Amino acid sequence: MEEGRIVGLIGPNGAGKTTLFNCLSRLYTPNAGDVVFEGGSLLRRAPHEIASLGIGRTFQNVALFATMTVLQNVMVGVHGRTRSDFLSNALRLPWVREEEAAIRDAALDLLRFLDLEPHAHAPAAGLPFGTLKRVELARALASRPKLLLLDEPAAGLNHEEVGLLGDLLRSIRARRGVTILLVEHHMHLVMQVSDRVVVLDFGRKIAEGAPADVQRNPDVIRAYLGE
Repeated sequence: MEEGRIVGLIGPNGAGKTTLFNCLSRLYTPNAGDVVFEGGSLLRRAPHEIASLGIGRTFQNVALFATMTVLQNVMVGVHGRTRSDFLSNALRLPWVREEEAAIRDAALDLLRFLDLEPHAHAPAAGLPFGTLKRVELARALASRPKLLLLDEPAAGLNHEEVGLLGDLLRSIRARRGVTILLVEHHMHLVMQVSDRVVVLDFGRKIAEGAPADVQRNPDVIRAYLGE
C-alpha cells in the first residue's frame, strides 16, 4: 500500500477479500507469507494490538452498542488511546477527568466531520442504516488510524448515500491523511474513488492497476462474467 492512497480491493464472491482483511487485522493467521506494516511483522501481534499500531477497520455488519448514544459509541473508539486504567478511573483523578473531556471533544469533532452531530445524544438503536454506517466509520476514525480497512461500506446504502460516501472517503484521505483499503461490490464507487484497484479471484491476485485499466483487463472480465 502506498501511503495516502485509496486502494480498491474487488473480486467475485468467495475471492478471499474478507479473508485478506481478517489476516491484516490478525483475526486469521495466514498459512504462509507475512503481513508487514511500517516495517514490522503483524504476525507477532495479537488482534487487540492492531488498532494501537494505526490500523482501523469497519465490518460488513454494523457492530455498534445499540443502547449507547452515538457520541458514546464514538468515544469507545478513542479509549484505545487513553492512559487511564481501572484504578485511576475509580479514583477519578484530575488527569483522568481531563482525559475524558479530551476524548469527548475528539469524538464530537468526528461527529461534526461526518455530519452526525444532530444525532450525538440519540441511542444507536432505531437510527437509519446509512446513519449507523457513518457512526461505525466515526468510531474507526476515532483511533486515529494511519490505514483504514473498509469492508463493504456501501452495502445497504441507497444511490444518494453511496455518492455521499464517495465524497466522504476522499475527504477522509485529504483532510485526515488516512490511507484507505476498500473492499466493495459497488463498482461505480470503487472506480470513482480508488487511485489503484486490486482484483482477487479464488485467493489469487489476477490484476492490479489504474481503475480504467482494470476494467478493460480480460482476466477480470472472465472472473466476473465467466469464459
